[in-house]
Amino acid sequence: MDLSTTSVMAAKAYSYKAESLVKEYLLADAYVSYTAMLGGILMCKMIYDITHLVSSFFYKCYASLTKAQKLEWNNRGISTVHAIFITFMSVYLVFFSDLYSDKLDGPVTFRSSNLSNITLAVSVGYFITDIAMIFWVYPSLGGMEYVLHHFLSLVSIVYSVNSGEGQLYTYMVLISEGTTPGINLRWYLDTAGLKRSKAYVVNGSLMVVAWLVARIILFIYLFYHIYFHYDDVMQMRTFSRVLIFGVPTILLIMNTIWFAKILRGLKKTLTKRE
Repeated sequence: MDLSTTSVMAAKAYSYKAESLVKEYLLADAYVSYTAMLGGILMCKMIYDITHLVSSFFYKCYASLTKAQKLEWNNRGISTVHAIFITFMSVYLVFFSDLYSDKLDGPVTFRSSNLSNITLAVSVGYFITDIAMIFWVYPSLGGMEYVLHHFLSLVSIVYSVNSGEGQLYTYMVLISEGTTPGINLRWYLDTAGLKRSKAYVVNGSLMVVAWLVARIILFIYLFYHIYFHYDDVMQMRTFSRVLIFGVPTILLIMNTIWFAKILRGLKKTLTKRE
């Protein structure tokens, strides 16, 4: 047997072992959520580096930013991509898929799928990464209100994946991440010295509408849905019910307070322009 044949056989053996590892562990039902979570963390790292690279080449103001500003600039790149991903998936699963349809038999609060579990696990990876960055440079990326928001989100999502309970309401709450790109764009424009631009005003106006829909009206609809599926909700475990009633209530209060601040900010901006 020549050297080339031996090398081919060795390569095939390694390939077979790698394939077995992926199938038996990384993609096995028992481990796929952990794989997706790890993928979410790696995705955050990749987006952070890409944001840094692209910004260095295409945005002149980026080079003049402080180290803390560059960190936040790149961090907001991560949150923007995650927000687009999780909003798209949440809207699809809640309103367009049949997973949580009332047409199906059985309690809506106990429904889950591989797709819903993987999506939530990717989001867990993001929240772990983001909260770690918040603590690392605290309070540069946000104060205790951000820590509370991320902590509640992380606990709810992790428990929802592990228990398979209440995923519908978890996704309803996650739709509120759809406001994040507008918030980040506002910060980018401000940091780039474009606070007086027309884009800043338009973005602020759209942000008010998006916030009202995704973080106020949608939460009211969530409680409306809970009311009409109360029997399904009461079949859940006690901790699940605590999360279902407690987390959206706390977030709605926080969202309302932030909404008032956004309105005041928009009013101040419009007054200055006049």
